[in-house]
Amino acid sequence: MTYVTDLQCSLCAERVPADRPQTVCPQCSGSLVVRYDLAAVGRALNPRILGARTEPERSMWKYRELLPSDAPVTLGEGQTPLLPARRLGAALGGERLYVKDEGLNPTGSFKARGLGCAVTMLKQFGVRKVAIPTAGNAGSALAAYAAEANMEAHIFAPRDVPRGNLAEYNFYGARVTLVDGLIGDCAKLVQAGREREGWFDVSTLKEPYRVEGKKTMGLEVVEQLGWRVPDVIFYPTGGGVGLIGMWKAFEEMEQLGWIGSARPRMVAVQAEGCAPVARAFAAHAQTMEPFPNAATMAAGLRVPKPYADRVILQILYASRGTAVTVSDLEIQAAVRDLASLQGIFAAPEGAAAVAAARKLYANGWLRPEETVVLYNTGGGLKYLDVLG
Repeated sequence: MTYVTDLQCSLCAERVPADRPQTVCPQCSGSLVVRYDLAAVGRALNPRILGARTEPERSMWKYRELLPSDAPVTLGEGQTPLLPARRLGAALGGERLYVKDEGLNPTGSFKARGLGCAVTMLKQFGVRKVAIPTAGNAGSALAAYAAEANMEAHIFAPRDVPRGNLAEYNFYGARVTLVDGLIGDCAKLVQAGREREGWFDVSTLKEPYRVEGKKTMGLEVVEQLGWRVPDVIFYPTGGGVGLIGMWKAFEEMEQLGWIGSARPRMVAVQAEGCAPVARAFAAHAQTMEPFPNAATMAAGLRVPKPYADRVILQILYASRGTAVTVSDLEIQAAVRDLASLQGIFAAPEGAAAVAAARKLYANGWLRPEETVVLYNTGGGLKYLDVLG
């Protein structure tokens, strides 16, 4: 049993059925989001029940009433630790700093949540072939979950994709195409081959279920903080699925009566060499323009224009948040800081959040007593070719 009612466009509010594979809104091409019968969910689920769920339910599917399937394709994703970062906090100027370590997910990144949920639903709908444009970790996650689901995975990645990711694609049995260009060039090839090859395009925010997997990061952090929202969340932002998913989780928890109306200030962290979100935010814009000549060591942040640009900006404005850029040199230094002070070997994208927090503590935007959560989105071992 699931509590899904239908899908709704994030831009025009058009409703479409959830009983078949869907891509984007048929009216305006906006991203679709899953809607639930939250009144029924509330009768079946509450924080006390969740607190009693232990092994073997310690995965993101612990929140199954707020997810779209009761038959998951799972590798044990989710339920990552929220680690107090006391030494790092002392170095940066914060008294209540935490790291949500997503590098402990299957395939070593937060992408396991979204792709695990998407593959679950596509298997349920009978899809046999999937394709994705990726900067690195999304391809690894899709390849792994497709292998578990006995689906055919096609991965399109820039030729300079981290070698660790490329090894994963191949070992998981995916069919790999390396592209001279960026993730947008990969996306064009996926789109061009849809009718010819018959694959389902699992691109960021062009299907509704990756957001559902990523929203569990928001559910978990609130539960781990005793059903309180943090004051500030730092989120490394490429395509922005996790940012959107967590915001959706907060809305659903408020409707269920589990939290109040308070929201974290959301901080989108980007690299100086690819910062479409930060540039649009600084201009008080409602949409983004493609960032020219995108380049950064943090492959997951090298997204010149997120598909759901309007939604990302709406969240930053509504939360009274901000967008911060950091240099590759600052990212490298932050990798070392997080490793040497806290024992967390972070991916460059996750370390970028540390560098961003340093800036916002220094300029007073963050207060020392605030509860601040940094999302480390992946493990550093896959990036030895750029970090070594």
